[in-house]
Amino acid sequence: MTDTAAEPLIQSHRQHDNHSDYDPAEHDVEVDESALVSPGIFIWVLTFCAGVSGLLFGYDTGVISSTLVSIGTDLSSRPLSTLDKSLITSCTSLFALIASPLTGVLADQWGRKKVILLADVLFVVGALWQAFTGTVWGMIVGRSVVGLAVGSASFVVPLYISELSPSPFRGRLVTVASLFITGGQVVAYIIGWLFATHQHGWRWMVGLGALPAALQFLILEFMPETPRWLVKANHRNQAKKVLLRVYGGGEEIKKMADAVLKRVEKEISEEEEAAGERVNSEVPKRGWRGKIAKINDGFAQLLTVGGNRRALIIACMLQGFQQLCGFNSLMYFSATIFALVGFQSPTLTSLSIALTNFAFTLVAFNSIDRIGRRRILLYSVPIMVIGLALCSVSFNFVDLPKHDTATHGAAEGHPGSKTWPVAILVAMIIYVAGYAIGMGNVPWQQSELFPLSVRSLGSGMATATNWGSNFLIGLTFLPMMEGLTPVGTFALYTCICVLCWITVWRIYPETCGLSLEEVGGLLKDGWGVEESVRKADERMRERRREARRT
Repeated sequence: MTDTAAEPLIQSHRQHDNHSDYDPAEHDVEVDESALVSPGIFIWVLTFCAGVSGLLFGYDTGVISSTLVSIGTDLSSRPLSTLDKSLITSCTSLFALIASPLTGVLADQWGRKKVILLADVLFVVGALWQAFTGTVWGMIVGRSVVGLAVGSASFVVPLYISELSPSPFRGRLVTVASLFITGGQVVAYIIGWLFATHQHGWRWMVGLGALPAALQFLILEFMPETPRWLVKANHRNQAKKVLLRVYGGGEEIKKMADAVLKRVEKEISEEEEAAGERVNSEVPKRGWRGKIAKINDGFAQLLTVGGNRRALIIACMLQGFQQLCGFNSLMYFSATIFALVGFQSPTLTSLSIALTNFAFTLVAFNSIDRIGRRRILLYSVPIMVIGLALCSVSFNFVDLPKHDTATHGAAEGHPGSKTWPVAILVAMIIYVAGYAIGMGNVPWQQSELFPLSVRSLGSGMATATNWGSNFLIGLTFLPMMEGLTPVGTFALYTCICVLCWITVWRIYPETCGLSLEEVGGLLKDGWGVEESVRKADERMRERRREARRT
């Protein structure tokens, strides 16, 4: 089996100043990782250290919900308008959208580790800026800086973990980043509840986001660069040391590490040879013109080669639906929604949403490498549809106030109103459970879809799709609640989830357990759904036979 943890992501001219064992004349190098029973301590430690960025991402997503209902007139000496709330929320997504395509280039030039370090600095600056600002626009600036950090971290951290992970465990280890995101949301709601009754408590809510970033900044020195990037940068010996620590000791492990390195070097060599044939000989290979030429060549490959284009469509489809289904509207505005329907402690009620998300992300962690990416989506999206449909129906029976309760207080319903607000809460919990099992995690497995030559660029564009959709949701949710009413808003999200299920069923192949070459083969001449499902069934039957023998 070929190691499918994400190899180096963008072409760069290599200087062969280090010794390499790679011989271009060699045949394909087979890498059999079946002997690996479980991830080692070293990879777990690295995954958890990198996952702190996910904690920051989740905390920022969750804390804004509590912040919006706690600010009062602290900013610009007036209550927040609907436009203020939409801008404060959506500017983070907008600047994450700007940052994510650039991160791929920076991560290849500087290394994954340095980009995580940059994100930490931005997290600290943005958090402190929000805590000390006195105006609405100052808050928007602080949220925008945090957006740059979130956009960088959301792209690099899954790739960092993926490049370090042995392929049998890649799905679970990348899901750890999502687990940290949901954990960060839980922490944000707890912090929001604790500070909700304190004067200017929202400043503590946003300011405390600087602490995890500062902690990760300090421990970053002890985190290695990924072996794939080190090979790309022609630091083969360092890459081998990292691989040996990831896989463990023993002669067989050393052979496996050598095989992985040779395979990576072979693919880099083939990639650069192909790039050399495409690039105009008059264009310099070095300097800024050479870098621009390589980026242009990457875009050409991504859009004109059929398999690459299909991979891009699938990745962007998954990332777009992840946000357009409306999940982050709950994360950003759950406290506002629960205040709207009459809950006395909306921030505390929102905690149930975050805890559900965290608990069912654990289910995904345990299932994603066994059930598979495609199946887990086909099973979980219908749960989301049921939850959203129930939510839409329930809102029809709730008497809503005419004014924004985030500013003007909780709603007063009719005597029978308690039943339907509870129904809305139950519906949202059902929806979030389905989301956490599937759509919350599977789209971040996006690097599996792309071949080596366009992996960074394709993943960056898919991540940009995520943040573009997130920006749209954050900007339009409150106006939609006023214009379409909550019934219409959640009915629209229901229809989007139905469309998501149909699209996944039609074009998304099962990539679980497949090597990078096999995934490329699936998408080369078509979507490869039938072939991938057949292979997944064969692997499942083989695992069952092995389980019976043991």
